[in-house]
Amino acid sequence: METIDEKKATILIVDDTPDSIAVLSSILKAHYRVKVSTSGEKALGIAAGNPPPDLILLDVMMPGMDGYETCRRLKANPATADIPVIFLTAKNGEADEEQGLALGAADYITKPPSPPIVLARIGTHLHLKSVRDFLRDKNEYLEAEVSRRTADIGRIQDATMMVIGSLAETRDNETANHIRRIQLYVRVLAEKLAEHPRFSDAFMAETIERFAKSAPLHDIGKVGIPDGILTKPTALDPEEFELMKTHTTIGRDAISRAEKLLGAPSSFLSAARDMAGSHHERWDGSGYPQGLCGEAIPLEGRIMAICDVYDTLRNGRIYKPPYTHERAVEDIREGAGSQFDPDIALAFLEVSDRFREIAEKYNDEERSDQ
Repeated sequence: METIDEKKATILIVDDTPDSIAVLSSILKAHYRVKVSTSGEKALGIAAGNPPPDLILLDVMMPGMDGYETCRRLKANPATADIPVIFLTAKNGEADEEQGLALGAADYITKPPSPPIVLARIGTHLHLKSVRDFLRDKNEYLEAEVSRRTADIGRIQDATMMVIGSLAETRDNETANHIRRIQLYVRVLAEKLAEHPRFSDAFMAETIERFAKSAPLHDIGKVGIPDGILTKPTALDPEEFELMKTHTTIGRDAISRAEKLLGAPSSFLSAARDMAGSHHERWDGSGYPQGLCGEAIPLEGRIMAICDVYDTLRNGRIYKPPYTHERAVEDIREGAGSQFDPDIALAFLEVSDRFREIAEKYNDEERSDQ
């Protein structure tokens, strides 16, 4: 990266007095490129040009726009705010200097100018600008690199969740596109809930994204359920159903162990853990595995409960045919306040047409690898 120290810097002299311009030019021309403006208005245009000057020597007393106003406008414009301004003026009062520095000037020199002082002050402020520019460029690079690596981590997390979630799906091959649909259902429902006064504080954009990304792991515990139960062509008997219910704790505990390996509870996994462990709880407390009720059920579980039930009803199982969209919606309507959080059920009803679209687009006749 080329810095000011590696090239001949450009100094803009802003002064309406020919004698002052001549004196300053004679001091500077052996060391710097020199540009001249005889008014504040013209100086603003030159400073905003391409390339801009590296430093501005600015008189205070000029007709029209004076030096103070010129400096104020330079500092107010993002395109010129970082150009160092040194006042060089006959106004030598302490209040004058204080006013100039308060406007953002880097320095204040009184006339008549001493060549060694002018050159020393300019050299100092050019060097400081070079250092600031270098640090700014370095910080921008580091921020871009952090963003890139964070995005890489996010993609790895997404892929990990999808691959692990697919393990459960392979055990239950009637739901080929279940994971894809569930992710989309969760996103649609969470976005709707973000508009609800009861949930708006809980749903920022990153929360919605995290819930959707966590959805593939909600049934990961099924990897611990015997094939004979998962693929049984008839309804489960009571003993088999009790075993099937353990997929919630198997999944929850597996994700909890992963969190412990990370050293602390992780937002990356906490939503997945709560979805896996609580999506079969019921609002009235009659669900499993813990019999939680009401708001004691994690929000992730309450959302997943509706999304999972809708998908199960629409796509059926070996032992029962799929429901129509209308019948699935009616079942959820009837379950509001008993099986489902009533406000989340109401939000579902308001976006049920979008659920229908997702179900039809990713129906089980379309394999997930197509």
